[in-house]
Amino acid sequence: MWSTRHTVDTKEDKELYIKTTLRELVIYLLFLAVLCALTFGMTSSTMFYYTKVMSELFLDAPFENKNTFRGINHPFDFWRFAEKPLVDGLYWETWYNSRNLTEDERGYIYYESKLLGLPRLRQVRVKNNTCTIDTNFENQLKGCYGPYKGYNEFKGTFGPEGENATGWTFSTSEELDGSKHPGILATYNGGGFVRNLGKKKSESLAIIEDLKSKLWIDRATRAVFVDFTVYNANINLFCVVRLTMEFPATGGAMAASAFRTVKLIRYVSALDYVIMACECLFVLFIIYYSIEEIIEIKEHKLKYFTEFWNVLDIFVLAVSCVCIAFSVYRTIEVNRKLDQLLKQPDEHADFEYLAYWQSQFNNQIAVAVFFAWIKMFKYISFNKTMTQLSVTLSRCRKDLLGFTVMFMIMLISFAQFGNLLFGTEIKDFSTVWNTIFTLFRIILGDFDFYALQRAHLFFGTAYFFLYVFLIFFVLLNMFLAIINDTYSEVKGDETLQENDFEVGDYFKKGYEKMMDKLNFKKDKLTDIQLTLAGADANGDNHLEFSEWRNDLKKKGYGDTEIEAMFAKYDTDGDRILDPEEQRHLAEDLLKQKDSLNQEYAKMAQDAKDGETPAALADLLNSDDESGDTRGIVDDGVPYEEYAVLARRVDRMEHSIGSIVSKIDAVLIKLDTMEKAKTRRRETMSKLLDTIIEGGGDELTDEDRKNQMENLVADELARWDEEAMNSSSSDLGTSSGRPMSGMSMLRSPTSSSKGRDMV
Repeated sequence: MWSTRHTVDTKEDKELYIKTTLRELVIYLLFLAVLCALTFGMTSSTMFYYTKVMSELFLDAPFENKNTFRGINHPFDFWRFAEKPLVDGLYWETWYNSRNLTEDERGYIYYESKLLGLPRLRQVRVKNNTCTIDTNFENQLKGCYGPYKGYNEFKGTFGPEGENATGWTFSTSEELDGSKHPGILATYNGGGFVRNLGKKKSESLAIIEDLKSKLWIDRATRAVFVDFTVYNANINLFCVVRLTMEFPATGGAMAASAFRTVKLIRYVSALDYVIMACECLFVLFIIYYSIEEIIEIKEHKLKYFTEFWNVLDIFVLAVSCVCIAFSVYRTIEVNRKLDQLLKQPDEHADFEYLAYWQSQFNNQIAVAVFFAWIKMFKYISFNKTMTQLSVTLSRCRKDLLGFTVMFMIMLISFAQFGNLLFGTEIKDFSTVWNTIFTLFRIILGDFDFYALQRAHLFFGTAYFFLYVFLIFFVLLNMFLAIINDTYSEVKGDETLQENDFEVGDYFKKGYEKMMDKLNFKKDKLTDIQLTLAGADANGDNHLEFSEWRNDLKKKGYGDTEIEAMFAKYDTDGDRILDPEEQRHLAEDLLKQKDSLNQEYAKMAQDAKDGETPAALADLLNSDDESGDTRGIVDDGVPYEEYAVLARRVDRMEHSIGSIVSKIDAVLIKLDTMEKAKTRRRETMSKLLDTIIEGGGDELTDEDRKNQMENLVADELARWDEEAMNSSSSDLGTSSGRPMSGMSMLRSPTSSSKGRDMV
């Protein structure tokens, strides 16, 4: 179940490697589909429009001097904003026709989004004398309020005498159940001086006027937060809003905002329950892959962590486990918050901390989805085209490392140069980090050349052109050259390589295998139909087993197969198929043939539509499946496969018998030829001895010549007689073959040549 290419030895078994790879790919595609359904089911375009509506209501509504929240730059602008756009946006008490809303209709923004609890104002302050004053100004400057730091935060009581309300007394982060907030200038703690607004517009205006008249914001104030939460039941979304005004030690004000639209109540509609099912499947997949990775780690030990894809697997699993844990925590915490809100409706509903972690959860899910898609390269690496990116980056990593060192040296030098030149006048160069990001933007064509010129005519122009020339025209083209050259090498090498396997060939092989099975079934049915029609030799309409067996034996079927088919339809067990039993067999054969024809037609239609036939998919999943189970033997081998093997064995026996006969004939020929050679050597020896001895000087040359001819003629006649006898015995085996050595000796031409030689 958990077998992978890392846990199963697939080097020797190519088919096992293909099946394992495809199985891993299919399972991972299912996991990826579940993950995408889960993540994209948690978000929608409605979230964007909800955020847009809420942000435009509070950020773009004008107050005095036609200013908006985005343009706040003075402490007094906060009070102008609070007295007009803030309370107007929070409290909708009349319809557009000036008719007052009823008590049940109040408490909604845009008449749709319920305001949960009471809005809250919170400020953080710093202590006096938190900065060092030069001795030359000690007598002139009596107070000094430095930038906000955690250690110099003021945690006492301030304001007019006798003011002990919450707006003038410090509350800790634990008391407020607050969280830290990263601002533009600093990161602020969750505590501070808090004052809740009222349930009605008039009450809130009175509270704002009171705070304003008593100088709630002064030189020690470093940030003011406006927090509230709304819930729209129509779309089941929360919008947690935080409006921030920071008051730097330099003076002035800086505005920022955070609108977090989140879905904290997860399961309401039918679609939500579908997402819940996907979440359950996601948990099961995580358990499955966790066990799989544990098995791989146990088998490969520390070597497991040397492969990039394995490290990526662990990372994705870790992020997924964190997301699962947070999902459980969020469900419990939301229920607790809502219960608390229902018990205390006149208190502030602080969903900021929960919304913050929900945003982090969404970020983690986004990271998990990103790397999950990147991980697809692991499962499609069997194709050389799919590995070009990783191979290219791997081969040029040394060159890229050297280029990175050069690039960073140039970038840091330009960053510090630009920060020192323009940091006091241009926001994009105000810090080294801002300058680095600005330089990256210049590479992409996003720059403000005239701002550099206004900052310094000579250095601004020189800085821009020098940077563009060295970074854009030189270093960037070096980077592209490194990638391009390496990619060309990879492409050249891969033209000589083969893919680990071709998916198309694998499916084609399965298709052909399935077609062979179907053709075999069809041929078998045809053979049985012919046997049923013509095996009855005596014409008595009763098909005996011997007649059945002899006819099918001629067609290459085995005894077991013949016996199984006959016994199935011989219901009375008399070893004879009567007309009724033959009719039943013929009907079954016709039904099976119709079924095969329908399967052929379905496959043709699937192939025409470009789909993989269902039968082919079944065949790829299991090669042991068979549509006809009546012929399966006890050991589980399919009937068709057994029949094919039996017929192959019969053919092999016939072929081997023929080969053995031919080999015997060849051996006999070789033995005959060897004997003939031996006799020729003996005859030649006799002839030579006769010539040497010659009978002394009594015989003349003419007598010796005649004697030699007679001896040669007698020997040739004896050879011809023996050859004729051998030819008659081997007539069946020598026909149709080239003339052997003995046949050549028997020919008249050969005899005459022998005489001429003598």
